[in-house]
Amino acid sequence: MLAAEQEAKFSLREGRADAWTDACHLAYARAAAAALDLHADLGRRTTRLLDVAPQLRGKDADTTISMLIQEDALAARTGKATSDRSSRRLFDRLVALGGVRELTGRSTFRLYGL
Repeated sequence: MLAAEQEAKFSLREGRADAWTDACHLAYARAAAAALDLHADLGRRTTRLLDVAPQLRGKDADTTISMLIQEDALAARTGKATSDRSSRRLFDRLVALGGVRELTGRSTFRLYGL
């Protein structure tokens, strides 16, 4: 791929007419490869979360799992049947089991996601 990049840069400098389309095709190919990598990574993380789910005993654990799969990030918050503390403990347990990651790196107002 490096040779194609060098050729595209050289062609753009020379003023080749189809160099712009070559550069666009290269950019689309890179973006498609990155999207496939992200898709595979999210698939692995989702599978891991679903493998960990039976080990949870919280009242809103099923709801939280489905929300984690649907959303990019969630904050530990009060659910319909849970308190703030139990929600935080559920997310701490998910992090300990490797089902989710803590995304912010802060000690308060944390966000969790796949």
